[in-house]
Amino acid sequence: MNPKTNPTTRKSGVNYFLDGFSLIKTKGLRRFVFIPLMINLVIFASVIYFAIGQLEGAFAWLTGQLPEYLSWLNFILWPLAVITLLVVLSFLFSSVMNWIAAPFNGLLAEKVEQYLTGKDLNTGTTVDLIKDLPRILGREWIKLKYYLPRAIICLILFWVPFVGQTFAPIIWFLFSAWMMAIQYCDYPFDNHKVPFPDMKFALKQTKGTSFSFGAAVTLFSMIPIVNFIVMPVAICGATAMWVDKYRAAYKHPEIAPE
Repeated sequence: MNPKTNPTTRKSGVNYFLDGFSLIKTKGLRRFVFIPLMINLVIFASVIYFAIGQLEGAFAWLTGQLPEYLSWLNFILWPLAVITLLVVLSFLFSSVMNWIAAPFNGLLAEKVEQYLTGKDLNTGTTVDLIKDLPRILGREWIKLKYYLPRAIICLILFWVPFVGQTFAPIIWFLFSAWMMAIQYCDYPFDNHKVPFPDMKFALKQTKGTSFSFGAAVTLFSMIPIVNFIVMPVAICGATAMWVDKYRAAYKHPEIAPE
């Protein structure tokens, strides 16, 4: 089934993402934001603590190898190393967190949709959520299988003469934006058991909104510290986009067949 999207809503994807900042502060939703956010912060802080310890060891060794007249390099290399570490870990960690927090992310999307529509989704109890874990993690696996081969192709482009210096960074950014849209919009779609191919089709029908939403998520994910809250913000924004643009068609497919 490939129902058409709602053409009456003209908000951009950036607007929906920014709406997420307001939604995470909404009374009644904050506690559902808190759980994945705390999991995110605790694990990320632990990884950073361990990584900084490794950096200190590496710089202690480097200091011992450098001649005295080059000791000033430590004052330049240390901040660069820390910044690089934060940026790289932010990208890697967000991928891992999508698996760890997937059940909580789906629950957050459910509660945001209930708040926006005033209607209960009736997705079951906590026990039902636990029973549904294999399907939820299976959905994450489907997204990973979709992502990996395309990411590898995009990365290979960086090694192609001329293309790597000119077009590859643009292609990578556009691909990242598309994947961010898929990653976070999938939670409200999956709550309604919409198949992954149908979800992709729906997002392609609103390419401008999807890409601008994903671009906003990508840009904010590149900012250390700020990226701690990008996940719940993006889920809230993506759910608002689902409610406005897709929900009616999937809840009542007879009004928009294709």
